[in-house]
Amino acid sequence: MFKIFAADLTVAQPAGVRITDVGQLISAIVGTLLILAALMAFLYLILGGIQWITSGGDKTHMETARNKITHAIVGLIIVGAAWAVMALVQNFLGINVIGSQGINLPKPY
Repeated sequence: MFKIFAADLTVAQPAGVRITDVGQLISAIVGTLLILAALMAFLYLILGGIQWITSGGDKTHMETARNKITHAIVGLIIVGAAWAVMALVQNFLGINVIGSQGINLPKPY
């Protein structure tokens, strides 16, 4: 019979991979997704504004533009709330959820 111990197994790190901790990977993904979501919501807000301006007084186009603007604002609020929850988790639990490696987030001070 063969006995395999965990200490005997070694897995070589692939070339070009610099992330050595799963927490760093998750942190980078969460931070990137929050930034992308905020940019997408802001773009959607701009598109709604352009649609409002170019509606020419048509009720259906204005209603569609107003809904787009409302949805974009709600999306920005949700992204901001998610950002705040992550900041609270960082402060209360003492872990680094957002911006541990590579992404430097702006600080209020």
